[in-house]
Amino acid sequence: MSDLTVRWGSLSVLDTVDLVMKPGERLALIGPSGAGKSTVLRLLAGLLLPSSGDLKLFGNKQTYKRIDQSDPPDVRLVFQNPALLGSLTVEENVGFLLMRGGRLKGTEIKERVMSCLEAVDLYDVADKFPGQLSGGMQKRVSFARALINAPDKERDSMPLMLYDEPTAGLDPVACTRIEDLIVKTTQVAMGCSVVVSHVRSTIEHCAERVVMIYGGKFQWNGSIEDFRQTNNPYVEQFRSGSLQGPMQHIEH
Repeated sequence: MSDLTVRWGSLSVLDTVDLVMKPGERLALIGPSGAGKSTVLRLLAGLLLPSSGDLKLFGNKQTYKRIDQSDPPDVRLVFQNPALLGSLTVEENVGFLLMRGGRLKGTEIKERVMSCLEAVDLYDVADKFPGQLSGGMQKRVSFARALINAPDKERDSMPLMLYDEPTAGLDPVACTRIEDLIVKTTQVAMGCSVVVSHVRSTIEHCAERVVMIYGGKFQWNGSIEDFRQTNNPYVEQFRSGSLQGPMQHIEH
């Protein structure tokens, strides 16, 4: 992102921000509700274009939305809700992209799907429907789906993995399991990742670098080690959950 701005009418949701991600990096994007985190995810997913400034993904300037691109960048989004299709089996959900493309044989699709399910520690569930699985298992199926490579992508291409509040509403044990999966999924996919989260353990477990967003600006940017120690007032308020500090309730 270079001098990137997103405006909704007179409101600047993002105001001339700059950000560079390194290959293979795991980044956490934090900030209060309404600060613009979801806007950043929509930009990276190709669902939104900046009002001004530049957005480049894998070195290519993004001037069209994803739906209008003939060869969109490899970006994969894991939703807060698993977003599985209830009328399809787990195998069909995970392999949906490959089946829709129609370029691979059924046996090859099944092989790829089973490999992805095994990567997230799911066995013998391929023929089940989402409604037959627990919420945690459904979440893991959504991670397996994010591991599926499009058949037209190069084997060594690096995907950008986006995780939107992946541990919201989960108990501590389930949180730890999902946090482990985020790291593992990013490594298995040989990609880089952006995690949007309010959960302290998720931020510290999953990220190598943290970006704090508030007031349309990236107010702080540093390593996870620095995040634990910095006296930056925005980060301090976020860590403590205090009502006192530079971040106040945002209403749009």
